[in-house]
Amino acid sequence: MTLVKSSPGATTPRSAAGTAPSSSSAAPARARKTFWGPAFAAPHGVGLAIFTLAPIVFSLAISLYRWPLLGTPTFLGLGNYQRLFGDPIFGQVVWNTVLFVVLYVPLNLVVSLGLAAWLTPRIKGRHIFRVIFFIPSITPIVANVVVWRMLYQPSGFIDGISQAATGIHAPNFLGDEHWAMLAIVAMSVWQGFGYNMLVFSAALDAVPENLAEAAAIDGANAWTVFWRIKLKLISPSIFFATMMTLITSFQVFAQPFILTKGGPGSTTATIVLYIYNQGFQFHQLGLASAAAWVLFVIILGVTAVQFIGQKKWVHYDA
Repeated sequence: MTLVKSSPGATTPRSAAGTAPSSSSAAPARARKTFWGPAFAAPHGVGLAIFTLAPIVFSLAISLYRWPLLGTPTFLGLGNYQRLFGDPIFGQVVWNTVLFVVLYVPLNLVVSLGLAAWLTPRIKGRHIFRVIFFIPSITPIVANVVVWRMLYQPSGFIDGISQAATGIHAPNFLGDEHWAMLAIVAMSVWQGFGYNMLVFSAALDAVPENLAEAAAIDGANAWTVFWRIKLKLISPSIFFATMMTLITSFQVFAQPFILTKGGPGSTTATIVLYIYNQGFQFHQLGLASAAAWVLFVIILGVTAVQFIGQKKWVHYDA
């Protein structure tokens, strides 16, 4: 490229062909880039609008109506919400869901973090163990629940082991209100710990070894190194796993639906199971939509509290 004088004391660039580059030739290139980006994103945007955003808005509108499956909808305003908060069964399912979350989330995190800490590079066959522990997470949950139902039922595998070992029948895990929720939690922990285990294992592998070695030289034992150093360094991963586990646990459905149908009584019925029953069993679509929005507000509130609180215990700087 050479310089061509355009006026006294000023020069303009000129290409090897002897012509100055034109801004008009760059404009079509920019226009093409501006066109193809939105064009490739458009199918996803349309699908998101039709299959996600529109149903969300529509469900909010339905929650304001008495909307039977067959018949004419009747506008109620906040009537469905008032009915929910006055319904003792809904109060029971909210309590059951909270109880499940309180039991399941800590157990899931403790089991997955403990196994991740155990699967250090010194363990032979650690990759095989990882695969074995992760398999329940990718197996269809319905198949897992059906298998556990056969294990739990009277004269099932667990009952047979109990009789062989002690001569005593195992409790009726699915028919006893004192055991039913615990049985669901135990099955859910087995189903779901593998994903968090992989997250924690990858985070622990990323911790610099020189930090642990320096602490060991200073006299710190393995527990102190894990608790004071490694746990803080993987706190972003712990926060992520906690958030995802909380959100999914509030939406628990398949386990109580297949194992107990919400029983005995309503002791294991959850909010999503209540939504299913109201919408597809009793055909009260307005009430089901209102319950879904209550669940959304609960999850949103818990998520907001977690994001506010994470500033005190999550360390993003190594």
